[in-house]
Amino acid sequence: MKSKRGMVCGMAVVAVLMAQCAYAALGGNADTVTADRKALSGVHRATTPRNGYTVEEITVDSTAVREYVSSAGIVFAIVWNGYVHPDLTQLLGSYSGEYAAARKNAPRTPGRRSQRLATDNVVVETWGHMRNLQGRAYAPALVPSGVSIDEIK
Repeated sequence: MKSKRGMVCGMAVVAVLMAQCAYAALGGNADTVTADRKALSGVHRATTPRNGYTVEEITVDSTAVREYVSSAGIVFAIVWNGYVHPDLTQLLGSYSGEYAAARKNAPRTPGRRSQRLATDNVVVETWGHMRNLQGRAYAPALVPSGVSIDEIK
């Protein structure tokens, strides 16, 4: 009985540690791009250097995800477009709870195809229509100086 309990406890610890390793992205360091790719079962498509940041592109099934990484190595924004919205729980990392609470409290607007949810720490915008769903999420405090929000697309 003791060995069974120990094995269950050990498995629980491993599960928690694995979840913490893969549960990052927005606000995480550049290494989380690889964790996101693995967690989403995606393929790395491109790395594009820009002025003061880098864009890492991951393709997941029929959706492209671009993660914006500052020169300090912090993911400050995420953009997606494709047939479906990606798993925002994974991509928003530590901001996912705040986003979920804001989404829960947001008024429902029937027929509306776009939504913007902004909290003190994160902004999530979604728009589009069937087979062309798009969105972006960013942490305003993490956007490098000199980078315009309009560049995040």
